[in-house]
Amino acid sequence: MPDSPFAPSLLLRTQLESHYRAHHGWLAHWLQRRLGNAAEAADLMQDTFARLLAGAPLQPQTPALRAPKAYLATVAKHLLINHLRRQSLERAWLAALAALPEQHMPSTEQRAQILQALQAVDAMLDGLKPKVRAVFILAQIEGHAYADIAAQLGIGERSVKRYMAEALTECVLLAPDLPA
Repeated sequence: MPDSPFAPSLLLRTQLESHYRAHHGWLAHWLQRRLGNAAEAADLMQDTFARLLAGAPLQPQTPALRAPKAYLATVAKHLLINHLRRQSLERAWLAALAALPEQHMPSTEQRAQILQALQAVDAMLDGLKPKVRAVFILAQIEGHAYADIAAQLGIGERSVKRYMAEALTECVLLAPDLPA
């Protein structure tokens, strides 16, 4: 039975298996040194190889196959940054919860939903261009007026409005993915 047009060829699958055997040990060790946790490192290492398998159709000239160690390190580094960002966000959320009076404490389900929403907003903000993100944070989180933001960032108010429109568009696009 022939492979589907989207599945890696037998040769490429063999190469991927070979790269996994050759590089999973050092990658797990590299991640463990940075995380200090073998279980989390193993999870991120598996996610790294899963990204390789789930990526675009692989050809012999694909960077993942030409320079597998460098490619895997780059993918793992991005996954590690996202993992650490999520952990930081979760710690901040738990600290905010600890400061709440008992009568205002959300349920376990609400806490999980809020954390999921925070992570989605954080990912959306991370995807914005730096100036757009700065404008959005200054306006929506810090409460600055557009004129103040323009002066602080050295841009015109018209640019502030354009950047806010761009950020708010991303928020609207994100809204269907947030928990109800």
